[in-house]
Order: sequence, then structure tokens, then C-alpha cells
Amino acid sequence: MTLKKNIKITYQVLQSIFLKGLFTLLPLTLTLALLSFCFNLIKSWLQPVYDMEPESLRIVPHSEIFLVIAAIFVVGVIMQIFIVTHLVDTIENSILNRIPLLRQIYFGIKQLVNALNPNDQITFKHVVNVPFGATGTYALGFLTNYINPELAPNKDIRYVSVFVPTTPNPTTGFYLVVPESDCRILNITRQEAMTVIISGGILQPETNISQ
Repeated sequence: MTLKKNIKITYQVLQSIFLKGLFTLLPLTLTLALLSFCFNLIKSWLQPVYDMEPESLRIVPHSEIFLVIAAIFVVGVIMQIFIVTHLVDTIENSILNRIPLLRQIYFGIKQLVNALNPNDQITFKHVVNVPFGATGTYALGFLTNYINPELAPNKDIRYVSVFVPTTPNPTTGFYLVVPESDCRILNITRQEAMTVIISGGILQPETNISQ
């Protein structure tokens, strides 16, 4: 009995040590694996850029990434010019907004992308908790606008538009018309809210949520 007990204790100790090492290394390993996957994915997306580069640039490792980063900065500088911004808005409204299927896809993606832009304070006005589904169940969403009284279910109550992204793919979601009194505004950023939604609640913001 003593031998079996010693073997059991030894097994438990070894198991504990192994699990401690495993769960210590697992976050770092998964992080590196995810970064490697994202890097390779970006490289595959930029393969056409690499193919169009002159031979003199290809000698630089990952030159296509640096080229795209430089192009993004150039576009950012150009977009600082009012005339160019006005031209882009005109193209969106006069061309993209007139093509039925493309209109929904483009402006839907643009709204979600703008939600991650810290300089944009218009698209998603507030992060809110709203009643959703069964009684006592709530969803994390974004207050996008206030409903025109002529479109509201009840003209005597102020309603708001709320977009509730789905998990883990926030490019789709639900559009809700909710009484403003049912919305609880949260003191977190849109980026933090997206992190919560995409992770299914696993990752939580460090910001204190307003009471």
C-alpha cells in the first residue's frame, strides 16, 4: 500500500508540475502562433504588391509590408486635404451609394472600421447595454443615432438606433430600435467593446464601467 501511495503522490506532483509549466507557456506559445499566422496571412494578401515591385526592392526582406505602410501614410497625408476628402465623399454618395449590393457591403464594413478608429466620434456615439432576447438578457452594442419621432414606434418616447455585433464575427449583427431609457451607456471605448464582443467576453476591459 505504501508503494502505491508513493506512486500516486509522485504522479500527482509530476502532473501538477507539468500542468503548471504547460499553462505558463501556453499563453506565450499561442500568442506567438497567432502573430505568426497573422503575419503570414498579411504576407499572402500583399503577394500581388510583391509581384509588382521592381527587383531592386525585393532584396529588402518583407519589402511589400514597408511599401504598403508607406502608401498608407501617403494616403493619410492626402486625406488631410479638404478637397480630396470632399471628392471621396462625393464618389461614395454618387456612385457606391447607388449600387444596391455593393452599397450595403461597403457602408456596413466602413461603419465597423470607423468604430475602431479612435479619431472617429460620430459613427458609433456610445457603447451601451440594451435588453436583447429573453427577459433579463442584455447585449453589448453601439448607439448609432437617435430615431426621428416620425419613425418611432411611440412618438411620446425617445428611441435610439443600436447596432449589436455578433460574436466572433462583428461584421454582422442586429439593428435594434430601443427606448433611450432602456440603454445603459458604458464608460468603455469602442475598441474595448469590440475586444469583448470578438472574444466572447473572455477579454475584459480594464476601464471601470460606470454605475
